[in-house]
Amino acid sequence: MSECPECYSENSRMTPMFKAYNCLSEHVQYICGTCHRCICVEKDKNRGLYRWNFPFKSLEDAKGYIRTAEYTLKKECFIYEIKLDKERHIFKVFSDKSELISYLKKDKEKKCNKVPVFRTGEYKEFPNTEVRKLTAEEVMTYLNK
Repeated sequence: MSECPECYSENSRMTPMFKAYNCLSEHVQYICGTCHRCICVEKDKNRGLYRWNFPFKSLEDAKGYIRTAEYTLKKECFIYEIKLDKERHIFKVFSDKSELISYLKKDKEKKCNKVPVFRTGEYKEFPNTEVRKLTAEEVMTYLNK
C-alpha cells in the first residue's frame, strides 16, 4: 500500500501503540477520512498531553501520530530525530523549530541537527475526517480486519 495522503501511514490498520483495545474503546479517535485508520487524539487528563507529545522509538511510529498533532494545532508539524547518546535516538513531533530548541535547552545531553526527518509540507483539512469515540462494534471490526 502507498502512503495515505491524509494520515501518512502505509498501514491503514496500524493500531494504537499501547493497549490497542483500551485506547480504541475508551479514547476519542481521529478517523482518517481517506484510509479510515484510527489514531488516538485524546488528551491525557492527568498530564494534559497528547500521545504525539511523547517520544517515539521509530520514525514510522512518529509518523503514525503526526496527523493528530497537525489536526489539534491546525498547522504543519515536523518530526525530528533526537540523539540521546552515541547509540540511542528517538523521534519526536514538534510544531515548529522554536519548540524543538526549547526542548533541547532543557537537556544539554540531547542532540539534534535541527533538520526535520519528516514534514508534510502544509496543513490540510480533509472532508471525510471524523473525530469521535468508536462504538463497541466498530472497535471489534477495526481490530479484526
